[in-house]
Amino acid sequence: MLFLKEVPDGVLLNLRVIPRSFRTGFAGLYGETSVKLRIQSPPVENAANRACQKFLAKKLGVSKAQLIIKSGLKSRDKVVLIRNVSLEYVRNRLDV
Repeated sequence: MLFLKEVPDGVLLNLRVIPRSFRTGFAGLYGETSVKLRIQSPPVENAANRACQKFLAKKLGVSKAQLIIKSGLKSRDKVVLIRNVSLEYVRNRLDV
């Protein structure tokens, strides 16, 4: 899984976010290096980033404080750090 990478702090997840979608959820892979994530919220005033964190926290069973957007705050391509979890844990929770 090229979209997941284990680092000392946790796991990095590469996302391609599609704002203003019909529903929020995973939509498969974007190439080989990212997971496509549809978000209902618009990309205005950080709403899509907050919705992305909320969805991932619920899906992965972690707190929102454990999710840090490392890059892509103003881009569709994001790298999210999921702190204090293992690669196996994230793999088991994702259904992509």
